[in-house]
Amino acid sequence: MRIASLIARYLLGIIFLVFGANGFLHFIPMPPPTGLAGQYMGALFVSHFLVVVFLLELIPAILLLAGRYVALALVLLGPVIVNIFLFHAFLAPSGLPLAVVVVVLWLLVFAGVRSAFNGIFQAKA
Repeated sequence: MRIASLIARYLLGIIFLVFGANGFLHFIPMPPPTGLAGQYMGALFVSHFLVVVFLLELIPAILLLAGRYVALALVLLGPVIVNIFLFHAFLAPSGLPLAVVVVVLWLLVFAGVRSAFNGIFQAKA
């Protein structure tokens, strides 16, 4: 399980490093989505909200690849991954397979560092 978690950590880090950097550098041409997904992405782009999202992809990706603060990286990536998954589940289903892969990778990395999250799952404050 330790090796699977390590491989998943590197893959997750590479995925978010590439797509986070692509948000700033645009080295992977991506046609804008159409329909409701296009309107949603247009609103995110115009409001500059995507700058924050891309930073929240890049910083945890670097942490994952460096092997430092992995639990913090997972906490930062969690909401981003939920939004990516829901976006592809409801608005752009063509990207759903990659979103599912990212969710599985996140779960594998989480399983490797779950002891860092023990305090969250206690009933007593």
